[in-house]
Amino acid sequence: MHMFYNTKNLYIRNHLLMILVFFIFIILTIWWLILNPFLNSESTSIIHDKYIWGSFYQILALLGGIIGVIISKNFGGFKSQLGRSILYFSIGLFLQSFGQSVYSYFNLFAQIQAPYPSIGDIGYFGSVILYILGVMSLAKISGAKISLKLFRGKIQAILLPLIMLIGSYSMFLKNYEFDWANKLKIFLDFGYPLGQAFYVSLAILTLILTRNILGGIMKKPIILFLISLIAQYIADSYFLFQANNGSWYVGGIGDFLYVISYFLMTISIIQTGYVLRSLKETN
Repeated sequence: MHMFYNTKNLYIRNHLLMILVFFIFIILTIWWLILNPFLNSESTSIIHDKYIWGSFYQILALLGGIIGVIISKNFGGFKSQLGRSILYFSIGLFLQSFGQSVYSYFNLFAQIQAPYPSIGDIGYFGSVILYILGVMSLAKISGAKISLKLFRGKIQAILLPLIMLIGSYSMFLKNYEFDWANKLKIFLDFGYPLGQAFYVSLAILTLILTRNILGGIMKKPIILFLISLIAQYIADSYFLFQANNGSWYVGGIGDFLYVISYFLMTISIIQTGYVLRSLKETN
């Protein structure tokens, strides 16, 4: 009876969190639609409203980070592979929020175009590193190391990241013009797409090589993490493209892509809470 009570509470908690996150996502989406297609204006007041929206949607990243820390503790925190993986993704969301806060400061308070790169990129690029660590932890949980002993697994492990890296280079860096006076920008311009291509390819590889992990209960969270990482990759790539040709603006489609990526990552983290419930029921 006590076990049923615990698992029932977990189920209710996860459902309430899902509802809350979906509600926030819908509100942010409606708000964005009002500011863009429905009020297609470049007046000062509309631009200021877009800056406010652009600084506010990080609430999804903050909420996802907080939820992740709580769920991670339920799995043993940094002491367990799954708890560690969730913690990495959660810290990645916090770093995204830090980066957005810095850029929002430039837009709302300093009232100047946010520079690229800036101190905010410590958060944005730091999240790339944390996401890589998170995916690597997921790979260890799922038994990918065992699967890599197979010849086919070795081929996939080499080809998939290589294809992703070549693809990212071709799309964003093929005709890149080097400005050696700004070495940090060069580092970030290469580091963002290549680092993101690496964690996306690693996530896809983990999904391919592992099919029956923990009775299959980890399959859905891994798929959701994969989708959220692809969404993050698309959002960052779009930002990089627009930042380099000077067409980025706050509150546009680029920002909304980040809303989607934060939403998906938060949903992925909550989904691991259902795994905890399943594990408690089987034990």
